[in-house]
Amino acid sequence: MSKNRHTVRHTPVAPTRTRYLAHGAEIDAHRHDDHQIAYAGRGVVAVTTDAGSWVAPGTRALWVPADTVHAHQAHGDVELHFVGLPATENPLGLDTPAVLAVGPLLRELIIEYARTGSSDTTNVGTPERARLRAVLLDQLKVSPQQPLHLPTPTAPLLRAVCDILHADPADRRTLAELGREIGASDRTLSRLFRGDLGMTFPQWRTQLRLHHALVLLADRTPVTTVAQLCGWSSTSAFIDVFRRAFGHTPGSYPGSHTGQDEGRSRAEASSSRSSAASPT
Repeated sequence: MSKNRHTVRHTPVAPTRTRYLAHGAEIDAHRHDDHQIAYAGRGVVAVTTDAGSWVAPGTRALWVPADTVHAHQAHGDVELHFVGLPATENPLGLDTPAVLAVGPLLRELIIEYARTGSSDTTNVGTPERARLRAVLLDQLKVSPQQPLHLPTPTAPLLRAVCDILHADPADRRTLAELGREIGASDRTLSRLFRGDLGMTFPQWRTQLRLHHALVLLADRTPVTTVAQLCGWSSTSAFIDVFRRAFGHTPGSYPGSHTGQDEGRSRAEASSSRSSAASPT
């Protein structure tokens, strides 16, 4: 994103409200003096910062710390619920963006709190709203973080490799083959992935493919087609990785296309889970 925090739009108060975004709509780069939670009750929301991108379906929420320059993008028709918290109140103890698991109770708390939102994050309002907020904060404290961060590379060689795969997540070339295209050894690139991004090449590519899969599913792309477009060797392998990442199958993902072929694929994934491999 490469936006200077002093030149981007500055909205001091992080709003607590519900906002509806059409597919592909964006909220441009900006920052708040408050912390903010963004939760898509419908569709998928992506948040991008200079450090990378985070994508959240309906079972996940995004934590954006105060003063973080960030932009939102909607995938599918998005019902986006925002909760603003003052910078002095950090129930998660996090100073970097994160994806959080959202169970049924936390989901309803976020939606209700956003629905009755206020422009003042320090004013909890009525006693009933104060109790709602207290339970919401308690639920946030115990909400586990999810490893759904796709970091942005800074090393030029790494950026070249990542740009190739962003353009075509289904590209199945090995790191050595990609290295030959950009003039770098796989050993050098492996070292850069670990040093610059904190993960291995297979881990980063799997994250990229999962992010891409969420976007395609939000656009109602059939599960079998998503598996192909994201480079998995089979639909059952894709279903297995998706289930382990998100806790449910892509065929049960809200808004996804579920036909007989997806039902057969889920059955196949169930029987072959022990042998299904993640993409490399």
